[in-house]
Amino acid sequence: MPQTEPSTQDNYILDMRAISMIFPGVKALEDVSLKVRRGTIHAICGENGAGKSTLMKILSGVHPYPSYSGDVYFEGERCEFKSIRDSEARGIVIIHQELALSPYLSIAENIFLGNERSKGGVINWNTTETQAAALMERVGLTENPQTAIVDIGVGKQQLVEIAKALSKRVKLLILDEPTAALNDDDSAHLLELVRQLKAQGITCIMITHKLGEIAAVADTTTVIRDGKTVDTLDMTSGQITEEIMIKGMVGREMNNRYPNHTSAVGEEILRIEDWTVHHPLDSARKVVDSASLTVRRGEIVGLAGLMGAGRTELAMSVFGRAYGVGISGRVYKNGAEVSTRTVSQAVAAGLAYVTEDRKRYGLNLIQTVKENITSVALSRLARWGAIELNAETGVAERYRQELSIKTPSVEVPASKLSGGNQQKIVLAKWIYSEPDVLILDEPTRGIDVGAKYEIYTIINTLADSGKGVLVISSELPELLGICDRIYTLSEGRITGDVPRGEATPESLMTLMTQQQEGAVR
Repeated sequence: MPQTEPSTQDNYILDMRAISMIFPGVKALEDVSLKVRRGTIHAICGENGAGKSTLMKILSGVHPYPSYSGDVYFEGERCEFKSIRDSEARGIVIIHQELALSPYLSIAENIFLGNERSKGGVINWNTTETQAAALMERVGLTENPQTAIVDIGVGKQQLVEIAKALSKRVKLLILDEPTAALNDDDSAHLLELVRQLKAQGITCIMITHKLGEIAAVADTTTVIRDGKTVDTLDMTSGQITEEIMIKGMVGREMNNRYPNHTSAVGEEILRIEDWTVHHPLDSARKVVDSASLTVRRGEIVGLAGLMGAGRTELAMSVFGRAYGVGISGRVYKNGAEVSTRTVSQAVAAGLAYVTEDRKRYGLNLIQTVKENITSVALSRLARWGAIELNAETGVAERYRQELSIKTPSVEVPASKLSGGNQQKIVLAKWIYSEPDVLILDEPTRGIDVGAKYEIYTIINTLADSGKGVLVISSELPELLGICDRIYTLSEGRITGDVPRGEATPESLMTLMTQQQEGAVR
């Protein structure tokens, strides 16, 4: 029989006590406690690797009992969830950062996947689509229920996941970095939906690195650092600032989120001229239109633009024409024209591209830290056609120390590391290829303020070594904090080239929203 504690049931929907969990070589959680009031939005924040997701995976049955120690009380009853089905049966549903949707099934099919509306083993499609439409209306999704997931954006896919949770009569909804991959409009819509769910009596736990979002929607925030509970903050008091949350997360005050840095800018190292790229599915549409830019040695150059402006498309098309068709223009390295038609040619020309999607394109998650770091320049470790394993380990260990990659061993799979440490692996991989120019696409997306600071320090070090760095970021404060110059892009065209000393969020936004008629060619 479940053990019941009336006081817990009266005041709190969830009470996790003294939770500890150990992975091989790593203590992920140590004596963590978490109490969540009914009908509230409870945020959890902390650095990458602090243990936030691990704690929620215990609650949702992903890490089954008894793989951890401690007690979980839900609605006053002690629970031992041994599977995801166990937790979902109680009304606990988790939506992971990597969405668990089947891309080629319809919205309706995904909402009821594993929870089909059937009788006698036969799915009732009328009931499925009718109930799906009702759930979609609750989350503000206006698509046809028969629309395939692959045909809707990430923001709408998040809404499908929430509709799927509602179909399971969710009482406690866990959102793990729900806006990490969303633009501002989709993020605002999702946060408003979370408020509406709260008004309907649904309790939400939200893991996020975006402190502004916590301040906007959370009633309470628990800070976790190094696998331990640091503090629980009452956000309704009006006394909690971002600085207080940051101090709790990193264990120190961070009055300056960007390291002090003075660049020693040298001669031009990269020039892109009249670069034009057409959409791969609509060859008449220009995604990048006659864009030109330069980067000098020791210089950190930013590229700012709204969603769809063509920033990533520009970077990918330059780096081995990994995106687009009908590509034209010229690339110059140290004043001489070079070919970057293939990734191999781009690498040989001294270019490196750190993708915005590290999990899909930047890493092989089932390979070890060591194998990922050496993958681009593996030939440098080969002798007589065989890899010198000791040398490979030595390279990986060197970068583990230089970039402060937190891992018990370079033999650990990359999937086991936090987002910030995974990002450092991607950087290490490309630094090992000894490029002259690094293109960094959203280098701090989905990582916490402490890890961001470390990434900024690495970027500064690269610039100080004489490399040219081009940083693409959706965060204007980030570009203003680390860049020497900032280009703005609007509708595929370069609309401005602004020195750091003259740049403001307002001036950059004006250039980023400039229509084609007024664009600077």
